[in-house]
Order: sequence, then structure tokens, then C-alpha cells
Amino acid sequence: MVPPSEMTDFHYPFLKKHPANFLPKRTIMKPLRVAVLLSGSGTTMQNLIDLSKAGKLPIEIVLAVADRPNIKGLERAELAGIPAEVVRRDHCISLQEFSQRIFGWCRQFKADLVIMGGFLRLIQIPDDFQNKVMNIHPSLIPSFCGKGFHGLNVHEAVINSGNKVTGCTIHFADNQYDTGPIILQKVVPVLDDDTPQVLMHRVFEEECKAYPEAIQLFAQGKLQVNGRRVRILK
Repeated sequence: MVPPSEMTDFHYPFLKKHPANFLPKRTIMKPLRVAVLLSGSGTTMQNLIDLSKAGKLPIEIVLAVADRPNIKGLERAELAGIPAEVVRRDHCISLQEFSQRIFGWCRQFKADLVIMGGFLRLIQIPDDFQNKVMNIHPSLIPSFCGKGFHGLNVHEAVINSGNKVTGCTIHFADNQYDTGPIILQKVVPVLDDDTPQVLMHRVFEEECKAYPEAIQLFAQGKLQVNGRRVRILK
């Protein structure tokens, strides 16, 4: 077997063609350090915790930040031994201060990626976290999204519209609601007898698959952002 120090383009003919993609695609890699932003029950975070513990997702959740106290998500973080902080918007004089405090904690815990898991507040993404903050939305953006579209509101609007399909969207967050570059989307059928609650659960099943998939792609260095488009590298 050829030692790594002696490997050449003969052993890895694709290395010369794709030098930037080689190291991130190692089979053995250091777990991605993830911070999760929460506003509610933390079910998205719990899914990631479970996958990480099962060895199915190469991440370490190093921090949870909530925008309000006494929520289920903070209880989940405590049970999992995840450090948690609360940064309240009404305790900050501006959106800038609110955002700075959140990302200050993310820097302190050396987060490689920030995951918005049902986080309902607008934030400003600093330069060092551009394309390092992901959000999930329970519809196919650009439909049924933006300020006020969250929780059951989204699914009720989908049903009332008569749409035959809906789904979920994973995207990089920017400084607006639900407008950042789209990483991937999953399609979910809307059935004739659906209620908002039933549809919400069906969409959430796809969310539990989509978010880990997007995080895995990020960890492997396979996401390339070109303006408004995200290319998934092979």
C-alpha cells in the first residue's frame, strides 16, 4: 500500500483535476462543530442529536442558542449535555446587537456551521458566517414563505391554495426571511383530506431527511455557492 506522503497523480488521477475537493471527501473526518438556534420545541435539533449519537451524521452540536427562556428546546439541550444560552430580542436595543450577541456565542464555541431549527427571528449574518448558516422552511420556497409564514400557518395556506404538492426547503440564510440560496428541496403530496396538522407531520418527515443531507454535503465540502444558486459537487 502506498503511504499518503508518497501518493502521486498516478494513484489519484482526479486529484489534479479537482484539487479543492480532495481533502473534504476523506472517509474519516473531524466532526463538524454545529450551533443550533431555537425558538420552540427543538424537534429539529433532537433529530440531529439522535443521528449524531447513532454515528449517522458527522457532527458535534457544541451550542444551542434560544431567543426565549423556558422552551422545550432548552430542555432537550440540557438532557443532551449541550451548552445553551438565551439571547432575547427584547433585551437588545437593535437587530445588530441581537445578531452580534448570537454570533459572539457561536464564535466562542468555534462553530463551523449554524443551524436554524425553528428559529423565528430575523438576524444579520456577519461576514465570517456567510454561507455558514442554514435554515429550513416547511414549503417549497419561493411559495408560502416570508415573514409570518411559520408553523401551521404555512400548511393551512398551502391547503387553502389548492396546491397539489408542497414540501420543505433547506437554504443558506441571508439577512431576509427565506430568501437565501437554496441547497435542496423535498416534495410532499397534498392529499384531498389533509388537515394542516396532518400535512405538517408529513412535511416534517421529509425535513428530518433533508436537513441531515444538506449538513452532510456541507461537511464534505460539496456545496458551491454561485450567486443565488448552490451547486452540489460530485
